[in-house]
Amino acid sequence: MIDLADLRQRPDAYKDAAAKKNVKVDIDAFLKLDEERRALIRQVEEMRAKKNAVSSKVPTMKGDEKKKAIAEMKELDGKLDEGEEKLRTLEDRWNAQQLLLPAIPLPQTPVGKDETENVEERKWGDPSAAVKVKNPKDHVTLGEELDILDIPRGAKVAGARSYYLKGDGARLEMALLQFTLDHLRKKGWTQFTPPYLASYECFMGTGFFPGADQANIYAVGEQAGKGAPVSPDNLYLIGTSEVTVASYHMGETLKVEELPKRYAGFSPCFRREAGTYGKDTKGLYRIHQFQKIEQVVLCEADTGKGMEMFEEIRTNAEEILQALQLPYRVLTMCTGDLGKGKLFQQDIETWMPSRASSPLSVTGYGETHSCSYLGDFQARRLNIKYVDGPSVGSHSASSGHAGQAPGKKKFVHTLNNTCIATPRILIPILEIYQNEDGSVTIPEVLRPYMGGQERINRKQ
Repeated sequence: MIDLADLRQRPDAYKDAAAKKNVKVDIDAFLKLDEERRALIRQVEEMRAKKNAVSSKVPTMKGDEKKKAIAEMKELDGKLDEGEEKLRTLEDRWNAQQLLLPAIPLPQTPVGKDETENVEERKWGDPSAAVKVKNPKDHVTLGEELDILDIPRGAKVAGARSYYLKGDGARLEMALLQFTLDHLRKKGWTQFTPPYLASYECFMGTGFFPGADQANIYAVGEQAGKGAPVSPDNLYLIGTSEVTVASYHMGETLKVEELPKRYAGFSPCFRREAGTYGKDTKGLYRIHQFQKIEQVVLCEADTGKGMEMFEEIRTNAEEILQALQLPYRVLTMCTGDLGKGKLFQQDIETWMPSRASSPLSVTGYGETHSCSYLGDFQARRLNIKYVDGPSVGSHSASSGHAGQAPGKKKFVHTLNNTCIATPRILIPILEIYQNEDGSVTIPEVLRPYMGGQERINRKQ
């Protein structure tokens, strides 16, 4: 949700943002609706005031004067009921259209039509030296030969894009997750095991509803054909813990000294992957269920501080990849590949040897991390504020703020980043760390989490 006062002052900036983000919304039509709403509010409030004025005088009236006043009140009641109903209908449209309005990207966001115009910022590691074997196998072949991955039985139980990790495969996944959580804990992040189900309000508040993202969300209950999910329980499975962790402070007002909040949400995630059939269908790249550690930040409403936090959370993800010795590159998303609520976004793509020879990838890199700055877009929807300065009622001499006026309430800014997502990250680990004898070397930083084990060997 955006600042409507800002929209009214500079509508052309939002028209430009919508065009660059490929968001189909009629700014002029919304502004017309907005003006109609404000005019109708004034009319309804005037009728209420007039009714109250007449009502207060009726007890002092007598005879014909009183009868005339009562008749006037009845007429006002009818007009007021009609006006209030019209206002409710108009506000439903106003609220629905407001949720479609895009945030304005930061100036450093490159302008481009789609993902083909994202900008590579830098690379880390040498892909050409990553694989040490002459005839490398892909992760599916390795996983099946090592008996740590079973996709056919996953499909038998839960349909396409399902899988089993087993034995050392499941242990390797848990080692990755625990290593990442420990990395963040040492830096002062608060770990969350959040709800895996969330209400419509949480999905709307974080910007996933309404819009194209709805098609990828599993509803608890009935599914409405090809359209938006319908849930009799008003509950949906999360596709990222961003939804429930960012909603943790929904409807609250924080103190400025509490910020920034650094939260690490660990959860299973679920995605329907609607519209992706035929793309990356082999193996573990695009699946319906995965596990993820999501960094979520609430900070002050200051773009400079927000971008400092952006660098911090992206760096955390890079440090994990560097510790695992996995080559990667950082991309800045162009306007055409930026969600409607995002101000700035960078993705990290990790080198996956099997993709280097695949027609699905011209680079050999595959997305493994995404880092986003959303300004106050989510906070306005979730109604998360903070007091910028002394709290109301705390400006007395005893509070240490003598002579200071109470602080102003502002919406926080939010950010999020994938610190690790598995099993996708297992693709480069298995393929890069494979050996000539078919075994896979366990990355050194993960060995303490696997009882000192150094390799995953084929069963004899």
